[in-house]
Amino acid sequence: LNNHKILNPDFFTKNVKLRTSNHVLMERDKSQSNNRKYSNDEITVYWKPDACVHASYCYRELIEVFDPGRRPWVDMKGAPTSLIIETVNLCPTEALTWKWNDEEKNKTIGVEHTNHVKFRRPELLEQEHPVHLEHPVSVKIMTDGPIVIKGNFTLISSGNSKDITESLVSICRCGGSDHKPFCDGRHRKTGFTG
Repeated sequence: LNNHKILNPDFFTKNVKLRTSNHVLMERDKSQSNNRKYSNDEITVYWKPDACVHASYCYRELIEVFDPGRRPWVDMKGAPTSLIIETVNLCPTEALTWKWNDEEKNKTIGVEHTNHVKFRRPELLEQEHPVHLEHPVSVKIMTDGPIVIKGNFTLISSGNSKDITESLVSICRCGGSDHKPFCDGRHRKTGFTG
């Protein structure tokens, strides 16, 4: 991994202005109108294409619902709700999140549902008191993809620091991202392996 330019500490100090995934994704929410939502009788799945790092869990696990060759690419009638929830919870980023259509059910959701909007995008819930949970930091190197960092951590860059809570960032490993140091999914087009 040390051969990848993205992991070189000098790259970060010279090129990275402090940005967090929350900051980046909130900016994208304001400037991009390509976010989508798909519903069945029980749940709504939210898709943020700009947050997708193309880890491919969705369509590898449940092609009946998530088929990138079909338009629309999400068919909420393709599988039982429990399987859709299970698959969305595998997404390593905020690209796919979900919530119950019955707001009462959202109040009692457990942390095992990592991609429920309560934990990833609480602004999508109707609630009086936002949820704030402490999450341990985890770092995962995605096969042929980015480094995904989740949890409460401080990202330090160019002598600046900012606390990031309940956050997630995907760091480019292929060197091809237009949003360095953050992944934009370019590794899929370049054929990056690692």
